[in-house]
Amino acid sequence: MNLEAIGAESLPALLCAMPKTELHIHIEGSLEPELIFALAKRNSVRLNYATVEELRAAYAFTDLQSFLDIYYAGASVLQQPQDFYDMAWAYFLRAKADNIVHAEIFFDPQTHTERKVSMRTVITGLHQACVDAKEKLGISSSLILCFLRHLSEESAFETLEQAIPFKDMFIGVGLDSSERGHPPEKFERVFKLARQIGLKAVAHAGEEGPPAYIWSALDVLHAERIDHGVQAIHDEALMKRLADERIPLTVCPLSNLKLCVFPSLSQHNLGQMLEKGLCVMINSDDPAYFGGYLNDNYFQTFSALKLNATQAYQLACNSFEAAFVSDAQRTVWRAQLDACFQQFGASST
Repeated sequence: MNLEAIGAESLPALLCAMPKTELHIHIEGSLEPELIFALAKRNSVRLNYATVEELRAAYAFTDLQSFLDIYYAGASVLQQPQDFYDMAWAYFLRAKADNIVHAEIFFDPQTHTERKVSMRTVITGLHQACVDAKEKLGISSSLILCFLRHLSEESAFETLEQAIPFKDMFIGVGLDSSERGHPPEKFERVFKLARQIGLKAVAHAGEEGPPAYIWSALDVLHAERIDHGVQAIHDEALMKRLADERIPLTVCPLSNLKLCVFPSLSQHNLGQMLEKGLCVMINSDDPAYFGGYLNDNYFQTFSALKLNATQAYQLACNSFEAAFVSDAQRTVWRAQLDACFQQFGASST
């Protein structure tokens, strides 16, 4: 497809209109201050902030840990299945507006089970929202259970055991939370068990941690996707492997900016990784906290890095390639993408 006819003036509308998947979204990180206050009222939870504006003003982070501190506090309002449903449904409505056709959603059960909220409450609320999103919005989705890496492997094993009765409601396991000082090797055995019972494996690596963590996520955890992975740029051998094996990297530009991984979006390495043939895609991570949902990430990143329609097409295709779906489904999305680009002036030759 010839994309050169699509000019820069058409890019914002094209980015909005094109179908895309989102593969790195923490559902607890989509919890907006307005909904936090509504759920706090519903569940008689006392917050340390008097107003929505005061809470939003607290979203000033210097690194991953400073974000996590307020992230876990916000999650304290989630107590009933309906709370988890409402949170996920709010995300799906935004996903529909961003022309997301498929989402693979991370959830952190330990954040809730440590507060005596049951695994059943967490998963059934989220799962029902996924079912309704498919029926009412036409968005397919899957859930991925993430282990909190600052907690013990024993806690991860307990979490997986609690989740097994609901195995038909999620497709895989991931690894998130504080990266520094918590290498992937810490969770080798629990990931092995998860794979043995048929679950997919993904892992956060190379956001604040070194390239070595990406190697370990691949070789020790056997992760099929790397979440973030931006530090791979510092290891040429790793970059070659990622490109040769088409290992997806779910990059989150506004998150990287908000957590000071890069000093500015104009210094982000997404463009470099595209040039080197990596299977990178854009995602929103924790959009309520990091200043933007998926299209916001596209708009701001394209503006800062001067990306073009060819790179937009590649990012969307990468997002289809990296999803845990059938080849037939990817073909359908690719046809939809081609039709969208043709509407904006791309020729089919």
